[in-house]
Amino acid sequence: MLETSKDLLNIVIAFSVLLLAGFLSWFIYYLAMSMREFYQVARKVRYKIKKVDGAVKSFSDKMEHFASYILLFKEGIEKWAKTKNKGK
Repeated sequence: MLETSKDLLNIVIAFSVLLLAGFLSWFIYYLAMSMREFYQVARKVRYKIKKVDGAVKSFSDKMEHFASYILLFKEGIEKWAKTKNKGK
C-alpha cells in the first residue's frame, strides 16, 4: 500500500482536503443560518417600527381633532361669558 513517502504525503493531503471541505461546509452552513436569523430579526423590527409609527400617527391625529374641539369649546365659553356679562 505505502511504497514511498510520496504515497503517505498523498494520503495526508487527501485527508487534509477532506477536513478542509468539512470545515468549510460547516462554516457556510452556520453563516447561512446566522444570516437567516438576522433577516428574521430585521423583519420583526421593521414590523414593530411600522406598528409604533401607526400608533404615533393615530395619536397625533386624535390630538389634532381634540385641539380643534378645545378651540370650539373655548369660543363657546367666551360667547356664553359675554352673554352673561351683558345681562348684568
